[in-house]
Amino acid sequence: MPIIRVTSLSEPGLEVYGSLTERQLKSFYDDLGGLFIAESPKVIKVALDAGYEPVSVLCEEKHIEGDARDIIRRSGDIPVYIGERDLLASLTGYTLTRGVLCAMRRKPTVSMADVCRDAHRVAVINGVVDNTNIGAIFRSAAALGIDAVVVTSNSCDPLNRRSVRVSMGTVFLVPWTWSDDYQQELNALGFKTVAMALTDKSIAIDDERLKAENKLAIIMGTEGDGLPQHAIDAADYVARIPMSYNVDSLNVAAASAVAFWELRNR
Repeated sequence: MPIIRVTSLSEPGLEVYGSLTERQLKSFYDDLGGLFIAESPKVIKVALDAGYEPVSVLCEEKHIEGDARDIIRRSGDIPVYIGERDLLASLTGYTLTRGVLCAMRRKPTVSMADVCRDAHRVAVINGVVDNTNIGAIFRSAAALGIDAVVVTSNSCDPLNRRSVRVSMGTVFLVPWTWSDDYQQELNALGFKTVAMALTDKSIAIDDERLKAENKLAIIMGTEGDGLPQHAIDAADYVARIPMSYNVDSLNVAAASAVAFWELRNR
């Protein structure tokens, strides 16, 4: 593989790590599905194991024979950009986690039917706009038995660099897709839906009716206002997490972990 020593931030090929926004990365090489950035050796290795194709690597020089060695070995004939820590930080705008980044190609979007083909528990992320929360929800989904995730278009991109890092690469493990018509599509696939919301008709999350559902999709709303009313009205159930000390809600990432555990397929 070609080793390219970075001495200038204008080096051709580095734009994917510094000057392009997340939106621009998503449309970069648009005919091939766009790019995303994976950060840290562990996360990059999870992506490689999941079949994502690397385009280039950016790392501190000392990591060529260290944390990045296995990644470089597995990545074939792609550019490997190396440089000093301070220069790379000025390029990316942040100090690299364990000094390694990898630009990778996105995979084609998968249909709802394919994502949910063998699923019994699905998470729906509706309008969640914080990348950290997206990553945390995916990590809980992977750990707590969620078979697939559906993301609405007004939510953050699960392949945003921060989302990927916070998820510890679990965004590469749990099948997921985009959909703004998830209620109709899930019902057509035999799923009942439960909206996590505080309403007069909310049932407790440990209600036996929810646990008895063979196919259940759990809908989580945005951090501030929660789910829109039309999403609540369309759901088959509305559920709440019982709380103490007059606390009315949890952060969506924390609430998702509770919901996924309580409603896991038993």
